[in-house]
Amino acid sequence: MSVVSRTGELFRGERYRATRREIATTFRTLVRRPMGVAGLAIIIFFVGLAVSAPLIVGNFPDYVTGENVSRPNLPPSEGFPLGTDFLGRSNWALLVYGARISIIVGFTASAVAMIIGTLIGVIAGYFGRWWDRVLSWVTDFFLVIPWLPFVLVIAAVLGRGFTTTVIAIAIVSWPTTARVIRSKVLSVKTLGYVQRARAVGAGDRHIMFRHIMPVLWPLIFANAILTVSNSIFTESFLAFFGFGEPARPSWGTMIQNSFDQVEFFKGAWWSVLPPGISITALVLAFAMVSTVLEEILNPRLRKR
Repeated sequence: MSVVSRTGELFRGERYRATRREIATTFRTLVRRPMGVAGLAIIIFFVGLAVSAPLIVGNFPDYVTGENVSRPNLPPSEGFPLGTDFLGRSNWALLVYGARISIIVGFTASAVAMIIGTLIGVIAGYFGRWWDRVLSWVTDFFLVIPWLPFVLVIAAVLGRGFTTTVIAIAIVSWPTTARVIRSKVLSVKTLGYVQRARAVGAGDRHIMFRHIMPVLWPLIFANAILTVSNSIFTESFLAFFGFGEPARPSWGTMIQNSFDQVEFFKGAWWSVLPPGISITALVLAFAMVSTVLEEILNPRLRKR
């Protein structure tokens, strides 16, 4: 084994052990904070609801079998805890299955945004010079664009559907992550173990993926949590304006259908409030966890 390989294995092992310790410490600190525990509890509740949808409410409302379907705009009752919508579908069943769409879109869009933002941030911060200037200009361009009108334009151009929603959310979400990752890479690449790896002949790719990336994982995770929160809200926003998936309505689609049919103003609050409260609670939960993680990972906030 060459000197570069032996040195790389040593440094990589040290960084991985340090990263594992940092992640474990971060999680232990998170579960000791009331805000973090409350946020995690809400997230676990809604994820469990989405995963267990067939066990909780049976099949998706089906007119052929008549399952979870009755007369339109029924108020809450024993058979329909949240009443029915304008088509006679159980709002409780739609709420549970809608959690799947909102959460899947949130996590998928966040993952795509994290990949793009991390890649651009690492390249800009590590190579610097014209790479940094060009990529920073592109990042700044997307940061100054009003994101709500921008996602509406993207959705209008690409058409409605799951893929369009994920693409639109990812495009407006990656710049913040890229900016944060770039700043971290600028400080990490000057550390001693990175300089030692470069001194023994390690290549740029080896240094970026073996020595710098392990340091970035806690920061990437914290940003991913906040991006999920923004993604769920943006998905609901797009669905409300008619760019959601029509076959499988999300929480935003439920609210849009209710407003289109003027159900809320007719007194059918059960078609609007449950999805609205669910969106608010889940977005707030991810924001709470993200806030606690930021306080844990940011030394200046810890000092306060």
